[in-house]
Amino acid sequence: QLDDEEIALLAGSEVKVAHCMESNMKLASGTAPVVRMLEAGVCVGIGTDGSASNNDVDMFGEMNKVAKVHKVDRMDPTAMDADTTLYSSTTGGARALGAENRIGSLEVGKKADLIILDLDQPHLTPMYHPVSHLVYAARGADVIHSVINGRIVMENRKIISLDEQAILAHMGEIRRQIITS
Repeated sequence: QLDDEEIALLAGSEVKVAHCMESNMKLASGTAPVVRMLEAGVCVGIGTDGSASNNDVDMFGEMNKVAKVHKVDRMDPTAMDADTTLYSSTTGGARALGAENRIGSLEVGKKADLIILDLDQPHLTPMYHPVSHLVYAARGADVIHSVINGRIVMENRKIISLDEQAILAHMGEIRRQIITS
């Protein structure tokens, strides 16, 4: 774990951190001191890592766990509030990648990357605070439309830019080859 001096060194060196909570949980590698990093001015982006260490790569699940685990870790219900968590997953993530001029927020001149959720779900009703709902209640399965760089890639929960069934069949064949070899 990092001490305060090391965190100050990260901040002073403008280090960018990719925080992948579910991966850390699955690998039992501990809890990164993200709240202290953010307080020190370290740029932290939230990510999912890869499928080998985070099977569902669901950013909504990732945000949920980041917010809750850091509250428990600090024994502070205000730690990693919903706004901070969403920021670290969007704009903070773009900053961590050095891409904040292209992605991370909806602004003129940036790539139009956005999703639309089906909010008419029991677990999303009633809605009092939209950002809290995104962090604590939404799921990847709630996404009904997805736009990447201004191009619709998923519409009505159907990926239109790829042949999803062909890809799944191909992955099944690869799985069979691995198992039988």
